[in-house]
This record gives sequence, structure tokens and C-alpha cells, in this order.
Amino acid sequence: MNEEKTTHFGFEQVATGQKSSRVAEVFDSVAAKYDVMNDLMSGGLHRIWKQATVEMAAVRPGHRVLDIAGGTGDLAAKFARKVGPQGQVILADINESMLKVGRDRMLNRGVTGNIAYSLADAEQLPFPDNTFDCITIAFGLRNVTDKARALRSMQACLKPGGRLLVLEFSKPGNPVLEKVYDQYSFHLLPKIGKIITGDADSYRYLAESIRMHPDQGTLQTMMEDAGFSQCQYHNMTGGIVALHKGVKGVQQSTQEDTQQDIQNSTQGKKGPQV
Repeated sequence: MNEEKTTHFGFEQVATGQKSSRVAEVFDSVAAKYDVMNDLMSGGLHRIWKQATVEMAAVRPGHRVLDIAGGTGDLAAKFARKVGPQGQVILADINESMLKVGRDRMLNRGVTGNIAYSLADAEQLPFPDNTFDCITIAFGLRNVTDKARALRSMQACLKPGGRLLVLEFSKPGNPVLEKVYDQYSFHLLPKIGKIITGDADSYRYLAESIRMHPDQGTLQTMMEDAGFSQCQYHNMTGGIVALHKGVKGVQQSTQEDTQQDIQNSTQGKKGPQV
């Protein structure tokens, strides 16, 4: 007799197939007030964290960027300015309510022309391999059911040499800060959520999901296991938030093709057409 697989939804254990719908209910509930709550929850610090992510991404004009779990489009708008009219940014989210809010915000801010939208699951991204120069996911990975599968999907979609940036709540390194953070997350945050959105339970889940997310070192190992190289992380605000970076290495076949091209050239032969 097969036992049904389970995963965590906050501190609750649920059937694996149920998590995505439960997470969808949370974001359907908070989508309209998501930006207001972000400012209140972080004291505006989320803007600094996101700016640091954009700077570390180091995208250039003409690059293609995928922002997963892009929500209301904070990162996507910044990247759209960086890549210019020759580049492209895809704002992707699994939640239709959040994607609609993001699209409306982009239109209201006049961010058009080089931005597209995709209702996409991070675990099975609907894009060809070797498509993007940079992929970002900010405050979304902890809501993904199979994080390892999602990381492999992101790795496949990146071009060789492309970067993945994961911005996520993490584990404070200072025990005193951790205690204060716990008190805030589990006692004050749901009350703020109740006042602003009329929904305390969703923000209680968000606090629990942060505690269930892998710590900094574990997530770095998961990225390495997914095939990323040069993996590292940077703690911000005492480790309340961490920014992880990984690079997709040059594939062996690509290296071999390059060596063959050089050999063909030295022999006066025409190399393979791209």
C-alpha cells in the first residue's frame, strides 16, 4: 500500500499535491495589498534588498532576464531599464492574481515594450534550455513544493555563464536578533496582516514558511547539487535575508565544440554553423 507523500505548508504537513493550491489561496488573499504589506513588514528594507539583487545580477543592454515569482514587478521594472529596448524581461508567477497586479503596475508605470508575462511554475519552466542570461527569484523559493526540481529547471533555462540570484528570508546569525525576529514574526506580523488585509492566517503562514526554508548553507549546497558553480551567499540585515548567487558553468559539449572549431580552423576547414 503506497503512502501519499507529504510536504510542509508552514508548520502543517499536507499532501504534496495540495501545497500549490494552498499557497495560491494565500496570495489570492494578499495580492491587492502585497506592496503595502511589504513596506510595513520590512520597514522599507525590501527595496534595499532588491536593489542589491539587481546590482549583483550585473545585467547589460540586450540581456534576457527571467524574474520568477515576480509578483508585483519590483525587480522586473528595474531589469527592464537595465536591458534596454534590445533586451527582454519576462515577469513570471504561478499565481494569476499576483501576475495581474504586476502587469497592471507595469502598464501604469509605462514599463512596456521589452517586458512579457508568463503564468509559470518554477518547477517546470516553459522555456527552452539556454535561454536567459540571468534568472532571479525573490521571496518565492520558500513557497515552491520541490525546491530541488525548481533549481534544476532554472539551471537548464540559463545560458552557459548565466547567473541565478535567489533573494530569500533566511536564518539570523545572532541569537538575540533571532529571538526578537521570532517575536515579531509570530505575534506582530499576523496582527498587521489582519489590520491591512483582513487576513491574519496568510501572514502566519508566511512567518512559518520562513522558518521551514533551508538555511544559508543548505540552500547553497542545493544550488551546487542542481549544477551551479561559484555558489555563494551574502547575508543582509543580520541574516534575516540572504542573497544567493550561482553560475551555470560552460557545458563540456560546448568546450569540445570550441576546441573542434579551433582545430578545423587551423586545418583550413569550415567549422560548424551556428
